[in-house]
Amino acid sequence: MTHQKRLAIPKSWKVGKKGYKWVSTTRPGPHSKARSLPLGIIIRDILKLVDNSREGKRILSEGKVLVDGIPRKDLRFPVGLFDVISLPLINETYRVLQDEKGRLTLYKLSETNVNKLCRINNKTILKGGKVQLNLNDGTNILGSNEYSTKDSLILSVPDKKIIKHLKFKVGNLAMVVGGQHSGEIGTIKEIKEVKSSRHNTVAISGETDFETIEDYVFVIGEDKPEIRLGGEAIE
Repeated sequence: MTHQKRLAIPKSWKVGKKGYKWVSTTRPGPHSKARSLPLGIIIRDILKLVDNSREGKRILSEGKVLVDGIPRKDLRFPVGLFDVISLPLINETYRVLQDEKGRLTLYKLSETNVNKLCRINNKTILKGGKVQLNLNDGTNILGSNEYSTKDSLILSVPDKKIIKHLKFKVGNLAMVVGGQHSGEIGTIKEIKEVKSSRHNTVAISGETDFETIEDYVFVIGEDKPEIRLGGEAIE
């Protein structure tokens, strides 16, 4: 299915439900449908670079829009959390983050040469004993056993080389990317392992103290964020 009714779009989409009846959907890719936006929606409805899909296809086919440093030419390519969108012709760069309502929002960055943050969701042992790190954006890179699941990596783009390793541990700075505390930042105070089918939880101290499930927590730094989180939010 290439289109869906606007009334049925995921809650993470910061797109009006009024107006046209139909809207493009994401193609299967590095992010799930619930946690990503189609690139065509971003360049037309959010950045307003084009007026319609035909114009969008043209600028994408010319390689004028980069996602994590790679030209993407599909209007339905899924763009998700922490992805970096670059427009080289006008020297503008944006990072995708979540706002307090859990909606994916573009934040304009002042610099154009930026890095990307990813979380290790899983590890796989390959032939020969090599360790493959499976990241939240679908990227697979070779690592070692010094890296653990839920740790974060700062990667260069587009070559995705590891610049810094951020451990998922007490004392580090984290961002919450789901639930009622979506978008909040605080220090990890406690990681509670649950010996059942229920989710592990994490106690976080920020403007207020709260708990959230482990899957919602991304480590973003030690005592300060390793990526720029501010900038102008594109409404």
